Amino acid sequence: MLTYLWAEQLAERPLLGESMFRDRADQFETRLKWKVDVDHRGCEKDEYDALNPLYVIWESPQGLHQGSLRLLPTTGRNMIEEHFSHLLDEQMIATPKRWECSRFCLARHAPRHVAANLMLAAGEAMVGFGVTECMAVFDQRMMRIYRLLGAQPRLIGSTGTGKDFVGVGIWKFTPQYRQTVCQKAGVSVKASAKWFDHAFGSAHRQAELG
Repeated sequence: MLTYLWAEQLAERPLLGESMFRDRADQFETRLKWKVDVDHRGCEKDEYDALNPLYVIWESPQGLHQGSLRLLPTTGRNMIEEHFSHLLDEQMIATPKRWECSRFCLARHAPRHVAANLMLAAGEAMVGFGVTECMAVFDQRMMRIYRLLGAQPRLIGSTGTGKDFVGVGIWKFTPQYRQTVCQKAGVSVKASAKWFDHAFGSAHRQAELG
């Protein structure tokens, strides 16, 4: 099941929230060997989790995290501007219509469809909030995942090769992109569009995809 939650709402879903941060620690520290902060409960959080981001979460029938990503507008503090701007081949323009996606995480043994559903749901949030572009920093592993999903970004900066590759890319949620990822996720376009309305109400929708 797909869930959108602002950080301030995680207190209402403690099991889901804690399992998300634990899975983030498992992925980023244990499996990928990143230098991240993990607390005494085994949860990984960083400074951007304190900025009330929007989390896109796929949860199990038991209410546990199976995959997630984090969205923040570029008009405020964001990871790319503060830590990765040196990689960019073009100037980063902060605008309400450009958001940052970060902390893409899949739980161990997550069903194969979860990654595609997360990418699709992030796109529906873009449409719903009137966002035209989404930016992210990613490694070679994520680049392979994007390619398999038919959701490759436009690369706007990178460094390194192989396991040392770090890239910055931009996505636009076009009708073709939506159709391709819907097929990968096994979700109809109509059902995908309803995710945002279910969470925020159709009256909140600021845009429609042409």
